Parts: sequence; C-alpha cells; structure tokens
Amino acid sequence: MGLTHRSATRWGNPVKPVYAAAAAHVPAPPEQVFELITDWPRHQEWMFMTTARQVGERELEAYTGVWPIGFLDTMTITHWQPPTLMRVTHTGRIVRGRGAIRVSPCRDGSRVVWAEELELPLGVLGWAAWPLVRPFAVALARHSLRTLSSLLPVHV
Repeated sequence: MGLTHRSATRWGNPVKPVYAAAAAHVPAPPEQVFELITDWPRHQEWMFMTTARQVGERELEAYTGVWPIGFLDTMTITHWQPPTLMRVTHTGRIVRGRGAIRVSPCRDGSRVVWAEELELPLGVLGWAAWPLVRPFAVALARHSLRTLSSLLPVHV
C-alpha cells in the first residue's frame, strides 16, 4: 500500500507508528466501489459511527462517535487515483498518520484493502493499550467494509 514504518515525535516522545489493515471482497466493479467510498456524505451508511465531509479541495473531516463522545479526524488527500487508490494524511489532534484505500479488480468484483499507519496518542500508555485496541479497530474496519459491500448491487 506504500506505507512504510518511520519514527515520529508525538507529545514530545519519539514513537513508532502502528499498522492495521482490513480487506474485503465487494461484488461490484472498482469504479462503483471507489465512487461509493469517496462519496463523503454517504460514509455514515457504511463506516461505523462515522460521518464525513469534504471541507476543501483536498481536505476532509470525519467525526466518529455520538456527540459529544467521539473525535474529529481531519485529513488531507495526498494521492488520488480513481478508481484504484486514495491516500490520506491524518492531521487531527487524536488521529495522526497515514491511511490508504486500494480497490483492485478481482474475480466477481473488487478487492478493497484499507490500511492505516498511525501515531498513537498518549505515548507509552498508547503503546501499552494498542495490543488490546488493535483487534477491535480491525474488526470495526472489516465490519464497515462488509457494510459497504452490502450497499452495492451485485454484478456477476
């Protein structure tokens, strides 16, 4: 996906980013899949507890949670290659790092891979919690991708 490990400084502490990814088969052509993924107002239909909107030519805001409990994820689109690849840099106060969504043609539709390389907040505490949080983050991403798949008409 083009994500590589690097060190960063967060809250004054050097940290290594963490990596998580999920993949799913979607029984629709890449053009339809990519179009739905990048239809920001429709994110709430498939991305778990998340609304999104475009706020500039290459800037996005996504709110995950139920107000007032949640967080704002601000992003800049750094690579745009419809219908196969979108990369973002997360620029928010809580979510920082890089993400990518790749849509590839495959038998009976498309394969979607969603990968994130994130800088954890809270220094050592964030690192200590990651092994517990990661399985839930991956499960929610997989759930979201399955929901995305259900929204598209099946093409055989």
